[in-house]
Amino acid sequence: MAETLVAVMPHVPVHPVETALIVRDSFLLAFPALFSIVNPLGASIIFLQATGERSRVERATIARTVALYSFVLLLASVWIGSAVLSFFGVTINALRVSGGMVVAVRAWAMLQSPETTEARREKQALEAGRPITSPQWNDIAFFPLTMPFTVGPGSIAVAITLSSGDAGSHFLSYSTGISLAAGVVAITVWIAYAYAERLTEILGVTGTRILSRLAALILLCIGVQIAAGGVIGFARDVLTPPA
Repeated sequence: MAETLVAVMPHVPVHPVETALIVRDSFLLAFPALFSIVNPLGASIIFLQATGERSRVERATIARTVALYSFVLLLASVWIGSAVLSFFGVTINALRVSGGMVVAVRAWAMLQSPETTEARREKQALEAGRPITSPQWNDIAFFPLTMPFTVGPGSIAVAITLSSGDAGSHFLSYSTGISLAAGVVAITVWIAYAYAERLTEILGVTGTRILSRLAALILLCIGVQIAAGGVIGFARDVLTPPA
């Protein structure tokens, strides 16, 4: 059986330099998008409120757990999301256009009024404006602090949209770069949440909103670029004569 597969499958040469470049490029595309939509620096202020009167050790433990859960959710979105949508008949180009539009619209809202975004996330993380009380810290680590506060529908949509990029025959290398970006974002979430008190003192509300607007601008550009790739793909399918 193995000999048959080898005989049927054509030999595709692997170039380590080309693979490394694809991983690098996909990482540089994915990291700003995921970092902007997750916004761990801005979320750390609300995380500090949500964890209430818990000790610094407990807060650090919750931060590590939330980061791990966030990484798993983003990784699943990258590797499985496109396949699930394809199962339901959604084409890659349709995913790029719709996903890019969702990302762009969300980024535009963040750019215009970061206060509204902060209020929505605060409502997700808090219960009637107060920290969620639970005897066990792990009761709140996944819900609501990971889902939907840290990695919500917007973050999942961004991850799925990025995974639908035009990788050609280099899907593995392309997805690896996005996965590395998800890992770095998760590490950033861990650090930002664990040191939320110090970040709050350094940045303050004004500094956080300035960073949020800069991140939203980058996210808007990425959303437009992804949507444009889908439009070009549709145009190519229409203009290319059938074989």
